Amino acid sequence: MNGFASTKHTARAQRNNKIATIGFYTLGALVMLLIFWLLFTILSKGLPALRPDFLIKQPEEIDAGGGIGPVLFNSFYILFISLFISVPIGLGAGIYMAEYAPDNKFTGALRICVESLSSVPSIVFGMLGLAIFAEYFDIGLTILGGGVSLALLNLPMLARVTEEAVRAVPGEIREAGYALGMTKFHVIRTVVLPVAMSAIVTGICLVAGRAFGESAVIILTAGLSTSGEMWDFNLFSPGETLAVHLWYVQSEAIVEDARQIADKSAAVLVFVVLFINFVFRFPLWLSNRRK
Repeated sequence: MNGFASTKHTARAQRNNKIATIGFYTLGALVMLLIFWLLFTILSKGLPALRPDFLIKQPEEIDAGGGIGPVLFNSFYILFISLFISVPIGLGAGIYMAEYAPDNKFTGALRICVESLSSVPSIVFGMLGLAIFAEYFDIGLTILGGGVSLALLNLPMLARVTEEAVRAVPGEIREAGYALGMTKFHVIRTVVLPVAMSAIVTGICLVAGRAFGESAVIILTAGLSTSGEMWDFNLFSPGETLAVHLWYVQSEAIVEDARQIADKSAAVLVFVVLFINFVFRFPLWLSNRRK
């Protein structure tokens, strides 16, 4: 009887395993189909009509045929500023929380605060940036305000992702480094970070894509206009980005080809986000292939 019950239990477990496997494969396929459908829908509307001059021409307020040159440049410029500020601080904070911070109530409370800030709506950081730069420092809506506000938006997520990535590194690897006489910092720099780099790069990709497509923060801190120059590196110039321009064209623009401009801008936005992920991940993939 015991052998029969064991056989019956094994058969039921195998059946449940097959059902679960089929279910998870089905869910994965549905998610992939949804993603490809969204990409196809957006890119198919904008890419066929996209021309190189659209990427460098000035936007038009009344006449048809405007481009996205200054707003595209501002998008990359503000993204660079935000990553330049948030990546070193976020990585440092994550490493500190994972490797150096003592395990006490204060550290636990700090970790809860970081997790809470990660889920705060972006409009709140926009209001914070508006209060700091436009009201307290009285410099108005600028590229600098937009870049710093986006950095504040991305810092909690970067710190949390880095902490989890570093904590996920097996302790045996650290102990092997210590056994060779390496210092704690040397172990972190040469052993822990290379192992955790894949997860850290994923976090950077997430915040970079989020920053490039963010609109609420930019509207409140960088404004709805540009200086009118294609390559304006002045940090105190207004900094309308591609995402904000897409929202403006779709909702308030009066040009007759507003719909076409919105479709092409959306295609460029999606393509750039995909390109950012490729740029960050390709060196990592190449390094793994060489190993």
